[in-house]
Amino acid sequence: QVQLVESGGGLVQAGGSLRLSCAASGSGFTINTMGWYRQAPGKQRELVARISSGGSTNYADSVKDRFTISRDNAKNIVSLQMNSLKPEDTAVYYCNMVIVRMTSHWQYENWGQGTQVTVSS
Repeated sequence: QVQLVESGGGLVQAGGSLRLSCAASGSGFTINTMGWYRQAPGKQRELVARISSGGSTNYADSVKDRFTISRDNAKNIVSLQMNSLKPEDTAVYYCNMVIVRMTSHWQYENWGQGTQVTVSS
């Protein structure tokens, strides 16, 4: 099985920056789509950004000009650079990867455990 380990969350003042990273560990797999989601208190989980295996990206309108998603296929890492953070960015951030088993080519989604990002005023 594949495990996703997140890092980079924390407390930051409005206008500051954070960089989140998520690494997949294990063997016998490749990764299709990678993405970041977040869930704020009292709200549904929403897509923040995603990146395809070919590098095509998609962002939520609220973060379009502030966040940048990237991936390192050799290291199985997806990162999210977050700049100009706002209090409304406060949420638990979850990484997501579509895992492809090399033996069967079966695909399934895997999630990180979540990391708290808190932006203070």
